[in-house]
Amino acid sequence: MIGGWAVALVLGGIIMAGASIQRLAGIGFALVAVPALVLLLGPAEGVVLANCAAGAISAVGLVGTWREVRLAAMIPLVTAAACTVPVGAWVAARLPEPVLLAGMGVLVSAAVLLVMWGTRLPALRGVTGALAAGAASGFMNSSAGVGGPAVSLYAVNAGWTVREFVPNAQFYGVVVNAFSIAAKGLPQLTVPTWLVVTAGIAAGSAIGKALAQRVPERPARRIVLLLALAGGLTTLGKGLWGL
Repeated sequence: MIGGWAVALVLGGIIMAGASIQRLAGIGFALVAVPALVLLLGPAEGVVLANCAAGAISAVGLVGTWREVRLAAMIPLVTAAACTVPVGAWVAARLPEPVLLAGMGVLVSAAVLLVMWGTRLPALRGVTGALAAGAASGFMNSSAGVGGPAVSLYAVNAGWTVREFVPNAQFYGVVVNAFSIAAKGLPQLTVPTWLVVTAGIAAGSAIGKALAQRVPERPARRIVLLLALAGGLTTLGKGLWGL
C-alpha cells in the first residue's frame, strides 16, 4: 500500500504533469509519466496506475470527439491488442524487477526515437499494418504502459492528419487501457492517494488546455518527446544498475 502524504503528493504531481502534457500536445502522458511512476512505485504498480490514468484522460478527451472515431479502422487495432495484452501482463509478472526496468527503458526510448524520426514502414499500412501495430501496442501497453507510439506510427504510415488521429487515439486509449487493467487488476493505493491522483488528472487537463492556447503544437511535442527520452534512459540506467 502507498502511504504518506508526501508520496501521494509526488504521485499527484507526476499525474498532473503527464495529463497537462497529454492535453497540450495530444500525446505524451504515458511516455512522460511511466518512467517516473515506475521509479516511484515499482514496475507493476507504476504501469497499472499509468493504465488507469491514461484511460481516464482518454475518456475525458473522447467525450467531445467520439463522433469522429473511425470504428472500421479501430476494429483491427483493438482486436490485435486484445490478443497481446494478456501476453504482456504475463511477461511483466514473471521478469525480475531489474530486467523489467531495463526492458521498459529500452521500449520507451526506442518508441520515442521512432516517433521522433517519423519512421515510415510499408508493413504498417492497411489492415495488416493495423494488426501489427495493435499487437505491438497491446503488448507494450500491458507490460510497460506505453502502447501509444505503435499506434502513432500506424497513423503516420496511414497518412492520418493530427485532427483525424486524436479522437481515434483517445478511443483506442480507453479500450486498450481497459484491457490492460482487466488483465492485471487495479493498483493497491489508499483512498486519499486515489483522490490525489484524480485531482492530478483534473488539474493537469485544465492546465494543458490553457497552455494549448499559447504554445504551438510542434515545439510542445518536441519537448514531450525529449522528456520521455530522458525518462526512458533513466529507467534503463536503473535497471542495468540493479542487474
